[in-house]
Amino acid sequence: MPEPQKFPTARIALVGDRSPSVRSHTRIPGLLEALARRDQLILDAYWIPTPDAESPGALDGFDAVWLVPGSPYRSEEGALAAVRTAREQGIPFLGTCAGFQHALLEFARNVCGRSGAAHAENRPEAEDLLIVPLACSLVGHEGAVEVSPGSLAERVLGAERTVERYHCAYGADPASPDVLRTHGMRFSGVDEAGDVRIAELPDHPFFLATLFQPELAGDGRRPHPIIRAWAFAAAERAARRSAAALR
Repeated sequence: MPEPQKFPTARIALVGDRSPSVRSHTRIPGLLEALARRDQLILDAYWIPTPDAESPGALDGFDAVWLVPGSPYRSEEGALAAVRTAREQGIPFLGTCAGFQHALLEFARNVCGRSGAAHAENRPEAEDLLIVPLACSLVGHEGAVEVSPGSLAERVLGAERTVERYHCAYGADPASPDVLRTHGMRFSGVDEAGDVRIAELPDHPFFLATLFQPELAGDGRRPHPIIRAWAFAAAERAARRSAAALR
């Protein structure tokens, strides 16, 4: 007999412009099924196109947000609004690949005061480029990531070193992390050259962004520890919400 479900169903928002040509998008449904089968975590997933995410209240009632890969997004503002909502409202947040890039961009604009911070894929002519082309594209590559001891990433991964898969051509400008770090963002994972690969917010219930794509790990039948931890954070928020409704 299967174990009884430990948590109520959590509503999750998958923010991105869903496409069958984006491999991570096709992987996600199977990962959600695996979480239900292996961990009894039932996630009620809604795909939110980035233009829809611009609308006030678009993420009301969700227990977690995943800003998925697939840039350039149809609406940069919608992607940034999703990050800001999760950050300000304490909603468990995961951003992978383009989600990582836009998590940094939102923080730079709305916390660090860099209102002109830009993504080179969208505005290559901008003066303040926070997200720039990588010196070497990581499309289809794997690479080692060194993880900071005591960080959320280290607790989730259970290790201080991991090898991860990428499918990206943009990353943080090497001169930018110091400014974001000063305002409270922690860069808890770097590659062997010291370039940022994981970002988190220590004062947030669960806020993790990775340039690599944990959804591409393995064959898709065993969710990556980062995705599993985010799912548990969603379930815990759903449980708290249910308990509050009964009071």
